[in-house]
Amino acid sequence: MTDPIYAIPDIHGHDAALGEALDRIARDGGRDARVVVLGDLVDRGPDSRAVIERLMQGQREGRPWTVLRGNHDQMFLDFLDHGTVRSPRVASGLPWLHARLGGAETLASYGVAAPDPETAHTGARAAVPRAHRDWLAALPHWHEDGPRLFVHAGIRPGVPLDAQDPEDLMWIRAPFLDHAGPHPWLVVHGHTALSRPAHFGNRIDLDGGAGQGRALWPAVFEGRDCWLLEADGRVPLTPAG
Repeated sequence: MTDPIYAIPDIHGHDAALGEALDRIARDGGRDARVVVLGDLVDRGPDSRAVIERLMQGQREGRPWTVLRGNHDQMFLDFLDHGTVRSPRVASGLPWLHARLGGAETLASYGVAAPDPETAHTGARAAVPRAHRDWLAALPHWHEDGPRLFVHAGIRPGVPLDAQDPEDLMWIRAPFLDHAGPHPWLVVHGHTALSRPAHFGNRIDLDGGAGQGRALWPAVFEGRDCWLLEADGRVPLTPAG
């Protein structure tokens, strides 16, 4: 039997939901289960700091957890390092501190008010531990595991993995979402929020919309087979149709 590997999609600052997801994984696979977190740890929810601390602590304890970098994590880093509040990849044009993107909620979890970008940047540089910033900056963009590729947003079809643009790995929608042909792996991703995780044959989108107040869905993989972990155990996730 293939050793299982677990995935947790976009957490968006919901530490209680992360704790429940990890509890479900522990009940299914044990304390030392391999876990990949698909990024977007921060923004929108109330507990971004606690999410980061929980994941950092698990890794310090030797848990086999791989945490990927999402676009919201990158926006947090860009703000900490440069005071950047706007990304050309945000289709709405809204700044990171806007309620729809949730940057102000991330700063609030560190005790920082955000009345304006300059004040917020000064407060964030003082309040956010350097260890948090450095940990976020070191997060990888993808994790390849046998027949599966775990990534935050997706990949550019037809481009070798070592030639993929990190911006695409964190931000891409089309043409990845529109691509119906096979990839070299089953691509497991988040980023594009659905009402419930879905299997599209060549990819699985696990983002069920925790950032919009919906459930956080952990999943387990054995080979190319996938199950969602609900409160009472595994539920198969298979391609529609």
